[in-house]
Amino acid sequence: MPGRRGSQLKDRELYEELREDGASKEKAARISNAAAKEGRSKVGRRGGKAGDYEDWTVDRLRKRASELGVKSPSRMRKSELVSALRDR
Repeated sequence: MPGRRGSQLKDRELYEELREDGASKEKAARISNAAAKEGRSKVGRRGGKAGDYEDWTVDRLRKRASELGVKSPSRMRKSELVSALRDR
């Protein structure tokens, strides 16, 4: 990764875009190198396997909402929690 001896970025443009969007140096380097090797569209199709919030339990939604700093998640109904999490 950047800063390590012998490491090289293979797609500096994508790396810089990811860094501007808030990705860590390691994550941006990992993604940009994978995209250069396998193609951006193939790398982009990976991931996104967390599932829908509607499938989560209320307890799990409340815990995630607390982690993200949603105000008063313990007072919210499931539909309110889902909306609050999607707006984050």
